[in-house]
Amino acid sequence: MPSPTARVRACDRSRIRVMFDLADEAERAGRDPVRLEVGEPDLDTPEHVIEAAVAALRGGETHYTSNAGLPELRAAIADALDAEYGVRQEPDEVVVTTGGMEALHLAVLATVGQGEELLIPTPAWPNYWTQARLADATPVEVPMPAPEYDLDAERVVDRMGPDTAAVVLCSPSNPTGRVADPDEVRAVVDAAAEHDAYVLADEVYGALTYDSDPEGIASMAGNPEHVLTVGSCSKAFAMTGWRVGWLAGAADVVDEATKVRESTTCCAPTMAQHAALAALTGPRDPVDRMYEAFRERRDYVADRLADMDGVTAPRPEGAFYAFLDPETDEASLPLAKRLLEEGDVVLAPGDGFGEAGRGQLRLSFANSLERLELGLDRIEATI
Repeated sequence: MPSPTARVRACDRSRIRVMFDLADEAERAGRDPVRLEVGEPDLDTPEHVIEAAVAALRGGETHYTSNAGLPELRAAIADALDAEYGVRQEPDEVVVTTGGMEALHLAVLATVGQGEELLIPTPAWPNYWTQARLADATPVEVPMPAPEYDLDAERVVDRMGPDTAAVVLCSPSNPTGRVADPDEVRAVVDAAAEHDAYVLADEVYGALTYDSDPEGIASMAGNPEHVLTVGSCSKAFAMTGWRVGWLAGAADVVDEATKVRESTTCCAPTMAQHAALAALTGPRDPVDRMYEAFRERRDYVADRLADMDGVTAPRPEGAFYAFLDPETDEASLPLAKRLLEEGDVVLAPGDGFGEAGRGQLRLSFANSLERLELGLDRIEATI
């Protein structure tokens, strides 16, 4: 019996999904766990976005688009990057992808060769490791200093070497919610340029920046041609299931990534692309209301954690995550399982985000204030 390839066997299952499955089991058993493990907004996609998709379907928009996506959507993405994040790209420097995940996957495939290194400042989203391994590349963890986990350019630059092909930067951060300092970002991009490497800017949470105006990494850099920007409609527009994201950057890299799409997903769903166009160009009121809801939840969670005995966490500045450091010697996964079994609250194990997260827990506040209050009560009682 043939066995799967080594590159596939080297990929680990996300511990977020481990807890997701355990929570599903608890619900099937009749329990009511408070689910704070997944970055899934509890809010619904705005109505005008849904109506745009329905109109597209009824208008016969049920066929392939070009591999790069609808021209009008690529133009809208370029306009939004410029207006909202100061990132200047032409429409032909944008490819529409099947979610931000595919954009990151294509970016890694296009920039990191076999045996080359993808540097990952941690704690970080676990899919970066998988994407590097699928490219036959080497993921290299670069731990950021606890307890704040802010981007430390010196640590990243010191780890760069002749095999470094790319560095991934996520701001606001999943899992910490921290926003990278522009000076630290510039130092990383400048060093990457000196090494003839790229910076993969994961900015899917960029619109959810609470304490300052959002700013794209490419707009901060003196070498923006070395930055590839990844974005998505999933989080800010509550469109996780629509699967529309984008990769923006140097035309030659975007062209190569687009070429790969011919053999992967071909194109994002056509009706979803029309929905994304409506999201980016339509009324802002429903989006602003969602933003205010997330900010209110951030404030509540940050204040509760600041007053909670036995737990500390850096204040989230963006996204919808808090990274908890319980004052316990328990490893992350056993502690997360104990919180589920004893407290009926579900968090993501911190060591699933790299060694830098060992012993920590990620809490997603993409849930209602009522559920957050109940979940934090259960965390406090259990820990």
